[in-house]
Amino acid sequence: MNSSLSPREEQKQQIDVKALEEENKWLKEQLNSYSIIFERSLDAIMIFNQNGEFVEINEAACKLFEMEKEELIGQNFKTFLDLVPPDILQFQRSMLHKFGSFSDELIIKLKNGKIKHIEFSIKKDAFNNFDLAIMRDISSRKALERERTINEFLFRDVFNRAVDGIVIFDESGRFIDVNPAFCMSLNFDKATLLCLSFQQFIASEYKEDFEKLLRELKEKGTAKGELSLVLLDGTVKMFELTTTSNVYSGFYMAIMRDVTDKKNMEVKLQKSEERFRAIFEQAHEAIIICDNQGNILNANPAASRTFELPLKQLVKCNLKNFFDYKDKKVKKMIRDFLKTGEIRDELTFHMPNGEDKQLEFTSKRGVVDGHHLTIFRNVSERRKMEKVLRESEQKFRSIFDHAMNGILLWDHQYRIIDVNPIACEIFNASKKQLLYQPVCEFISEKERKNFYKLLKQCERTGEAYAEMSLSSDGKKQKIVEFSLKREIIPGVSMMMLRDVTERKELEERLRKSDTLNVVGELAAGIAHEIRNPMTALKGFIQLLQNSIKEDYSMYFNVITSELQRIESIITEFLVLAKPQAVQYKQNDVRKIMQDTIDLLGAQAMMHNVQIIAKYSEQLPFIYCEPNQLKQVFINMLKNAIEVMPKGGTITVAIKPLDEQHIQISITDQGCGIPEDKIKKLGEPFYTTKERGTGLGLMVSYKIIEEHQGKIEVKSQVGVGTTFYITLPTEREKEEYDELGI
Repeated sequence: MNSSLSPREEQKQQIDVKALEEENKWLKEQLNSYSIIFERSLDAIMIFNQNGEFVEINEAACKLFEMEKEELIGQNFKTFLDLVPPDILQFQRSMLHKFGSFSDELIIKLKNGKIKHIEFSIKKDAFNNFDLAIMRDISSRKALERERTINEFLFRDVFNRAVDGIVIFDESGRFIDVNPAFCMSLNFDKATLLCLSFQQFIASEYKEDFEKLLRELKEKGTAKGELSLVLLDGTVKMFELTTTSNVYSGFYMAIMRDVTDKKNMEVKLQKSEERFRAIFEQAHEAIIICDNQGNILNANPAASRTFELPLKQLVKCNLKNFFDYKDKKVKKMIRDFLKTGEIRDELTFHMPNGEDKQLEFTSKRGVVDGHHLTIFRNVSERRKMEKVLRESEQKFRSIFDHAMNGILLWDHQYRIIDVNPIACEIFNASKKQLLYQPVCEFISEKERKNFYKLLKQCERTGEAYAEMSLSSDGKKQKIVEFSLKREIIPGVSMMMLRDVTERKELEERLRKSDTLNVVGELAAGIAHEIRNPMTALKGFIQLLQNSIKEDYSMYFNVITSELQRIESIITEFLVLAKPQAVQYKQNDVRKIMQDTIDLLGAQAMMHNVQIIAKYSEQLPFIYCEPNQLKQVFINMLKNAIEVMPKGGTITVAIKPLDEQHIQISITDQGCGIPEDKIKKLGEPFYTTKERGTGLGLMVSYKIIEEHQGKIEVKSQVGVGTTFYITLPTEREKEEYDELGI
């Protein structure tokens, strides 16, 4: 092959080979030097493939991951990043792809469970699609930084939260930093104080002491003492201070405790001791000082009078000589005194002259030079009076609380100062709600004007009487008798209350019953008197109808219809008389109501009225007389149709009210009934219709009453009226049935 080259070309080839050998030698030297750097580097150096697996690592990397090289090669770096949040890893990857190199910090978790903080720098595709990473363990540095941060935080926290004043100052006494407690002591804000120094607050006579304290601080590094500071308003404050040098950036620190109150207290204590001596000698109450064994060490003149002994003789006695030391109450008192260090109680003391005195006393342990102080007060006479008053109070309270009528007491400002349980029931409020409230607060707006007149009459004449209505939300209206008495004792007036609602209702029922009896007797007499000629009239009309050949059927029909109408009215009259012999059986009230609705369907359609029926599925049978109930339903549905001349809707609902009763409601959309007229419904001959007799509703009330039920009416003018019929599912025996009458 060489024979084919010219000498010139061969010479050139030899030069190129030599150059390549030189370059190869240089590259080997470079590679050797890089290998030395790679292996001996203090930082961990790693080469990763595209999957993040270790391809090559140095010795420092093995130390960092605390694994052998053979074990670490092939491991994926992701397995050490369990503690790094996914969003952080994603951010770091995006930065590496964007810039090709990236530096940051990470937390790695080793196979042995250790956690390390690392600082890393990574370069993508550093060697033919291999990534190069350099890592350094900074765990120790992080721990030091964290400790320094915590120490600085703790110092600053203590500095700001300290109760004592803390001052950082320089060698000339100028304030470098002050905490809130010191600012509060001097009544300055921090910004103002940092422009001032100690010297501006030290009185001229104390400046030499402060200079001496600074010299001692510089020589020894610490100093203690007291310092008086004069505020701008002339107030003098005393501080105990401890100073230390070079604790905060080379400055001095002083911890200052405000002892102004303490110093003032010491002065006051001295004066207090002088006052105590004066009080001790001049006090009206007996004062005795004794030791742990009860030996009397000192006593005042009042004690001498209380215990009926000369002072010199009393101080030689023992307190145990004056009471029964073995009594259970006394033993308990002594135990409590030893446990708590103080006691307040009463005890019977036996005087040397044989007299017994009830003494109230207060004892404090170790308050006078370690000895016990006891103050006595003679309450014998007061206790006797209290006993008499207590017995009197108990009698009054028993009468007050158990009275059959409500009793209310009020003061001169008309505020309630006491009520008994019956009064609470009448006002439908608790005693707590009534006390200290104006008495007129619980009177309805409708009756309040009359109540004010009643109060004025009581003020004028000393007493007053009236009947008023009381009502509350959702409660039945009550009729209450008010009887007022002014100034039964100075500053206290009394109101007697009696709920007469039931009595009034009974009177009303008796009045209605009496009216019904009269009407019943009248109805029975009239009905029998009319029915006899009516029978003759009907018979002769039928004879005439059959004997007359001309066509007068229209007249006969009208006459017959009117006679039937008169007969139905007579039948209604007879219902008002004494109860008829009826048979009560179990019936389905839904069927009775539906039959009634079907019967009146044509009349409803003529008046453009729609009847809607709503029946509960779970509805028990009731004991009733179906024809009488049908009569009640007819009366009420006819009334509902007639009060809606322009048409409308009648809603009929039947549902269980409770386990023993059902409720039937009939609601119309008529003009409604005023409240004052609702009370009169059911009375004989009372009607709201122009041509009505009032007998229909009266008969209905009578029938429902005989069925042991009741009728309630709720109406709103301009909206409509609802009749609520409540009937029992089981018929109770009448009282006369039980007696066998």
